Amino acid sequence: MSSSKESPLPTPSPAPRRKIAAVKKPLTVEDESTLFCIIRNGKSSVQKTVDEWIEQYKADRDSGLRAIMQFFISASGCKGKITSQMQSSMEYAAIIRHMTEEFDEESDEYPIIMSGPQWKNFRSNFCDFVQTLVKQCQYSIIYDQYLMDNVISLLTSLSDSQVRAFRHTATLAAMKFMTALVEVALTVSIHLDNTSRQYEVELQKIHTRTRAGHLKEMLQERQEFDENLHAVKSMLTYLFKSVFVDRYRDIVPEIRAICMGEIVFWIKRFPKHFLDDSHLLKYIKWDLNCKVGDVRSKCLQALQPLYVSEELKGKLKFFTSKFKDCVVSMTLDKEYDVAVQAVRLISSIHKYHREILSDKDCEAVYELVFSSRRAVAQAAGEFLNERLFALDDTSPPALRTHRGKKRLPNTPLIRDLVQFFIESELPEHGAYLVDSLIDSNEMMKDWECMTDLLMEDPGPGEESLDDEQETSLIELMICCIEQAATGKSPCGRAPTRKITTAKETKQAQDDRARLTEHFIQTIPLLLGKYIKDPEKVANLLWIPQFFNLEIYTTSRQEERFESLLGLMQNVVETYTETEVLEICAITLEVLCDEDHAIYSRCDVISTLMNRLFNKLREVLDSHVALINSDKKPDEEEVFALVSSSKKVDIFFSCCNLGPWTWKMWDPLYNAVQESIDLNLMPPEAIIHCISACYSVILWELRQLKNGSGRGTSAGQQQKQLRDHLNDYISLMTLLIIASDDHLVREEAFMSACEFLSDFSEKLASDNPLLRPLVYQPDGDLQQILKEFGDNAARIPAITLGNPNNPTGPHNLAFLGGVPKLRKRNAKRETPKMRNSCAKRTQKLGPCFTF
Repeated sequence: MSSSKESPLPTPSPAPRRKIAAVKKPLTVEDESTLFCIIRNGKSSVQKTVDEWIEQYKADRDSGLRAIMQFFISASGCKGKITSQMQSSMEYAAIIRHMTEEFDEESDEYPIIMSGPQWKNFRSNFCDFVQTLVKQCQYSIIYDQYLMDNVISLLTSLSDSQVRAFRHTATLAAMKFMTALVEVALTVSIHLDNTSRQYEVELQKIHTRTRAGHLKEMLQERQEFDENLHAVKSMLTYLFKSVFVDRYRDIVPEIRAICMGEIVFWIKRFPKHFLDDSHLLKYIKWDLNCKVGDVRSKCLQALQPLYVSEELKGKLKFFTSKFKDCVVSMTLDKEYDVAVQAVRLISSIHKYHREILSDKDCEAVYELVFSSRRAVAQAAGEFLNERLFALDDTSPPALRTHRGKKRLPNTPLIRDLVQFFIESELPEHGAYLVDSLIDSNEMMKDWECMTDLLMEDPGPGEESLDDEQETSLIELMICCIEQAATGKSPCGRAPTRKITTAKETKQAQDDRARLTEHFIQTIPLLLGKYIKDPEKVANLLWIPQFFNLEIYTTSRQEERFESLLGLMQNVVETYTETEVLEICAITLEVLCDEDHAIYSRCDVISTLMNRLFNKLREVLDSHVALINSDKKPDEEEVFALVSSSKKVDIFFSCCNLGPWTWKMWDPLYNAVQESIDLNLMPPEAIIHCISACYSVILWELRQLKNGSGRGTSAGQQQKQLRDHLNDYISLMTLLIIASDDHLVREEAFMSACEFLSDFSEKLASDNPLLRPLVYQPDGDLQQILKEFGDNAARIPAITLGNPNNPTGPHNLAFLGGVPKLRKRNAKRETPKMRNSCAKRTQKLGPCFTF
């Protein structure tokens, strides 16, 4: 046998021959009764075809053999015909040389590699035919020293041909012959063992003339089985050494993949024969380093079942110790499928031979749960389940909480999951970890177990969760809820198949209903417990966005809905943290949707908005009064104004507040305008008012697009919006010129840029009816923005207006703040304009498209 370090055998297909304008061969009509046509057309079952061929062979074995020979020649794409004279007088090498001249010069394809459903079915039927043929002949014909000798000789010669079509087709047939012969060998081996045992039992009995005759028959039967097994093993050995040993290193990767794809079956089914060859695993090892991913993948697949067998454990020990590091490194293979198969092989090794893998080996796989490649991450998740997150019979008795409630079985696993997440030091990638495990471990949807860990005080023998563990558990729980309710993977790890099946949709609906039923009861309790922790509150406030709100009414839980809204109102009035307020606003927008029956219970929205707006008016009036009386507002009064304007800004940005939106335009606009001359407000408050004013404009635009008016005509709405546009851009221009505060001028500049982007020609191209709202900046505005942008940073010119005139009057270099502009645009969008989940997954990758 050749060294494993040798290069692939130099057996390339011959160079294409020049096409000669000779007389074309006359077209011949195919004989539809040939085995090739029958198998190709699929009009008759493979079983019936084999049975009919056996009858033909029994009647005339030369004719039957010729039919099989012709089948393999035709299946290679060759148009040549084997005649009875050729069969009787020519060697196989001569026949193959003759057939080589009969190929279609205009095509490089042949049946087993052709595309299309017909040829895909043909390849499948081709393999079935070979294996069924051996199965049906296993009791007689294969031992007649004629059929198999000739077929094996033909396939061996074809597999050594320089013509790829012959070599590829013959290798496939030979490997399938070997697979079928392995089954025959296994059957004969079982019969031989049974007969031998029966013979030994009978031999111990009292000898009589009758008994002696019976023993003679059994001895003859045992001898026959022994001879048959020897014959089958000889066929296997010959095919292995004559075909496999050469072709597993073939220059064509598809041929190498065929060899690696079949070897696993032989070893698994008949290890006594194949693993006795100490060199067998070297063939797999050699192709582990193949440049073609499919071949490497087949090698890894071939090894996986071997580690399942306790019987093979000792025989694989040397191979594993030598090539384990290679397999571990292949978990990072550039080919997705190879990496997946490598992880699965590591899982198989760990499951049945845990002592072989070191902690370092396991840690290399642990990290892959955060891979951007979903299939790899899920395979790593299965390994993690086997290694860390599996219940076993040795688990200690279930603990109880402080008040006596029995802990659920998944409690220790979820504790381990939290600790794993913390030790990974990737706190922003919880969604990746969840996606890796959610399809393979039921603990990821054990809502009761998670909430019990958060709410129930620890009992005897239990340790309480520290603050970091609680935060991590809440983060993971939110990620689990989001994926269970939506059925979608996190950003950056979308599945290759984008169409959701009906089964997946139904699963997501069922999961959403179950989590709603549970968290309807527990979310008010969780918010109540963590009401003073802004990070935990911000995360918990995401949960109601994934509820099936109809369950509130169908299960008569309206009071719990009102309790939740009351808690959220308390959060808005208590907190000033931006993230908490934004999430609360978005969640309120989702909960108080007019399309749901529970909307009638949303009076708290009116109360909350009135309080926010009245508070802002109150602090504004108080601030103006202090300024007018030549008094300087203290820190508490400044903070009150900033926080009030901030809350209004956030709610305008995230929610469609209907009548409150239109009512606040004048107070907000006037406050900013007056602050320019009188310095009435601190810069932070001015910035929030600027942002809130623009939110009003965007909501007016959205209303106009949707045709949802407030009892006014579209023309009146358009006129009012145009007036607001003119007032707003004039105000921003004035702030850029006259404001003493750099942050205010920068915000005004960014707002003007955003304004000109949103109301550019693109607005009319998307909807021609909105053309009156397109705003063309005049020369003065362009100059102001250009000067501000040039002073802030030197940036390349960006053309507005006519794209064909980059040097014209609309050439404006003012978009230096694009990153911030994107952030602002993301903030402007509401849940009805985008998926509210995008904000949560933003930290996992770029979620916005511009």
